[in-house]
Amino acid sequence: MKAVLAVLLAGFSACNVAQESLPNPLTGQRGDPARGRAIVADRQTGLCLLCHSGPFPEEPSQGDLAPDLRGAGTRWTEAQLRLRIIDPMRLNPATIMPAYGRSEGLWRVAPAFRGRTLLTPQQIEDVVAFLATLRD
Repeated sequence: MKAVLAVLLAGFSACNVAQESLPNPLTGQRGDPARGRAIVADRQTGLCLLCHSGPFPEEPSQGDLAPDLRGAGTRWTEAQLRLRIIDPMRLNPATIMPAYGRSEGLWRVAPAFRGRTLLTPQQIEDVVAFLATLRD
Protein backbone atom coordinates (compact mmCIF):
# COMPACT_ATOMS: atom_id res chain seq x y z
CA MET A 1 0.00 0.00 0.00
CA LYS A 2 2.85 2.40 0.78
CA ALA A 3 4.22 1.85 -2.73
CA VAL A 4 0.81 2.73 -4.21
CA LEU A 5 0.66 5.91 -2.16
CA ALA A 6 4.22 6.82 -3.16
CA VAL A 7 3.31 6.48 -6.84
CA LEU A 8 0.20 8.60 -6.37
CA LEU A 9 2.07 11.29 -4.46
CA ALA A 10 4.90 11.35 -7.01
CA GLY A 11 2.41 11.81 -9.82
CA PHE A 12 0.48 14.34 -7.83
CA SER A 13 3.58 16.51 -7.40
CA ALA A 14 3.59 16.92 -11.19
CA CYS A 15 -0.01 18.10 -11.08
CA ASN A 16 -0.73 21.46 -12.64
CA VAL A 17 -3.95 22.56 -10.99
CA ALA A 18 -3.81 25.88 -12.84
CA GLN A 19 -4.32 23.82 -16.00
CA GLU A 20 -6.57 21.41 -14.13
CA SER A 21 -4.63 18.34 -15.15
CA LEU A 22 -2.35 15.54 -14.03
CA PRO A 23 -0.39 14.78 -17.19
CA ASN A 24 1.65 11.77 -16.09
CA PRO A 25 -0.05 8.36 -16.00
CA LEU A 26 0.08 6.68 -12.60
CA THR A 27 1.44 3.39 -13.95
CA GLY A 28 3.70 2.22 -16.73
CA GLN A 29 0.79 0.41 -18.32
CA ARG A 30 -1.90 2.04 -20.44
CA GLY A 31 -5.39 1.90 -19.09
CA ASP A 32 -7.79 -0.67 -20.50
CA PRO A 33 -11.10 0.92 -21.60
CA ALA A 34 -13.05 -2.34 -21.12
CA ARG A 35 -11.85 -2.70 -17.53
CA GLY A 36 -12.54 1.00 -16.99
CA ARG A 37 -16.11 0.63 -18.22
CA ALA A 38 -16.63 -2.30 -15.86
CA ILE A 39 -15.37 -0.21 -12.92
CA VAL A 40 -17.62 2.73 -13.81
CA ALA A 41 -20.69 0.49 -14.14
CA ASP A 42 -19.94 -1.61 -11.04
CA ARG A 43 -21.95 -0.45 -8.05
CA GLN A 44 -19.52 -2.13 -5.65
CA THR A 45 -16.28 -0.70 -7.06
CA GLY A 46 -16.66 2.65 -8.78
CA LEU A 47 -20.14 3.70 -7.71
CA CYS A 48 -20.00 6.24 -10.57
CA LEU A 49 -23.57 5.61 -11.69
CA LEU A 50 -24.86 6.53 -8.27
CA CYS A 51 -24.40 10.18 -9.34
CA HIS A 52 -23.56 10.07 -13.06
CA SER A 53 -25.44 8.75 -16.07
CA GLY A 54 -23.98 7.62 -19.37
CA PRO A 55 -24.02 5.07 -22.16
CA PHE A 56 -24.96 2.09 -20.00
CA PRO A 57 -28.24 0.72 -21.38
CA GLU A 58 -27.97 -2.34 -19.13
CA GLU A 59 -28.10 -0.09 -16.05
CA PRO A 60 -31.69 1.12 -15.55
CA SER A 61 -30.94 3.27 -12.49
CA GLN A 62 -28.42 6.00 -13.20
CA GLY A 63 -27.72 9.17 -11.30
CA ASP A 64 -28.61 12.74 -12.15
CA LEU A 65 -26.57 14.62 -9.52
CA ALA A 66 -23.41 14.91 -11.62
CA PRO A 67 -22.60 15.48 -15.29
CA ASP A 68 -23.57 12.84 -17.82
CA LEU A 69 -20.48 10.88 -18.79
CA ARG A 70 -21.38 10.94 -22.48
CA GLY A 71 -18.84 13.17 -24.20
CA ALA A 72 -16.37 13.11 -21.29
CA GLY A 73 -13.54 12.36 -23.73
CA THR A 74 -14.50 15.44 -25.75
CA ARG A 75 -14.86 17.78 -22.76
CA TRP A 76 -11.66 16.79 -20.97
CA THR A 77 -8.21 15.44 -21.85
CA GLU A 78 -6.89 12.28 -20.23
CA ALA A 79 -4.75 14.47 -17.94
CA GLN A 80 -7.81 16.43 -16.84
CA LEU A 81 -9.87 13.28 -16.33
CA ARG A 82 -7.06 11.77 -14.24
CA LEU A 83 -7.03 14.72 -11.83
CA ARG A 84 -10.83 14.79 -11.62
CA ILE A 85 -10.83 11.12 -10.57
CA ILE A 86 -7.85 11.23 -8.21
CA ASP A 87 -8.80 14.37 -6.32
CA PRO A 88 -11.83 16.31 -7.56
CA MET A 89 -11.64 18.54 -4.48
CA ARG A 90 -8.51 20.17 -5.90
CA LEU A 91 -10.74 21.58 -8.65
CA ASN A 92 -13.93 22.12 -6.66
CA PRO A 93 -13.62 22.12 -2.86
CA ALA A 94 -17.42 21.83 -2.52
CA THR A 95 -17.76 18.70 -4.68
CA ILE A 96 -19.45 15.61 -3.31
CA MET A 97 -17.50 13.34 -5.68
CA PRO A 98 -15.14 11.07 -3.73
CA ALA A 99 -11.39 11.34 -4.23
CA TYR A 100 -10.64 7.92 -5.71
CA GLY A 101 -6.86 8.35 -5.49
CA ARG A 102 -6.41 10.06 -2.13
CA SER A 103 -6.16 8.51 1.29
CA GLU A 104 -5.14 11.48 3.44
CA GLY A 105 -6.97 14.65 4.44
CA LEU A 106 -10.43 13.19 3.90
CA TRP A 107 -13.38 13.38 6.26
CA ARG A 108 -16.13 10.93 7.15
CA VAL A 109 -14.20 7.93 5.85
CA ALA A 110 -15.48 4.49 6.78
CA PRO A 111 -13.01 2.63 9.00
CA ALA A 112 -12.49 -0.06 6.35
CA PHE A 113 -11.25 2.58 3.88
CA ARG A 114 -9.02 4.67 6.17
CA GLY A 115 -5.46 4.88 4.89
CA ARG A 116 -6.22 3.41 1.48
CA THR A 117 -7.42 4.70 -1.84
CA LEU A 118 -10.79 3.76 -3.31
CA LEU A 119 -9.20 2.69 -6.60
CA THR A 120 -5.70 1.43 -7.38
CA PRO A 121 -3.49 3.45 -9.74
CA GLN A 122 -4.17 0.92 -12.53
CA GLN A 123 -7.92 1.08 -11.95
CA ILE A 124 -7.73 4.87 -12.21
CA GLU A 125 -5.86 4.58 -15.51
CA ASP A 126 -8.48 2.08 -16.74
CA VAL A 127 -11.31 4.51 -15.90
CA VAL A 128 -9.43 7.37 -17.59
CA ALA A 129 -8.96 5.22 -20.71
CA PHE A 130 -12.67 4.39 -20.81
CA LEU A 131 -13.88 7.95 -20.24
CA ALA A 132 -11.52 9.16 -22.97
CA THR A 133 -13.42 6.95 -25.45
CA LEU A 134 -16.73 8.72 -24.71
CA ARG A 135 -16.69 11.27 -27.50
CA ASP A 136 -20.35 11.89 -28.39
